[in-house]
Amino acid sequence: MNIYIGNLPYSITEDELRDKFTEFGQVDRANIIKDKFSGRSKGFGFVEMPNDGEAQSAIDSLNDTDFNGRSIKVNQARPREERPPRRDNY
Repeated sequence: MNIYIGNLPYSITEDELRDKFTEFGQVDRANIIKDKFSGRSKGFGFVEMPNDGEAQSAIDSLNDTDFNGRSIKVNQARPREERPPRRDNY
């Protein structure tokens, strides 16, 4: 299951995020989304867990809890919506 984590502290590393979710089971991947120009965290990320039961347990336990001073939002990630192509205004 792919899990969305929002309102992350900007200082959190992918290893710290992985460790937080490993308490509930196996984590295949942890990814913090970063700004492509500055390289700074955008304050959200994703964790992939192969076992849906463990993933749901993590979602239920961690949603609206404090993580390094911020109340994180945790839920199952939805598929990315298709957006119309961007138009250049030149």
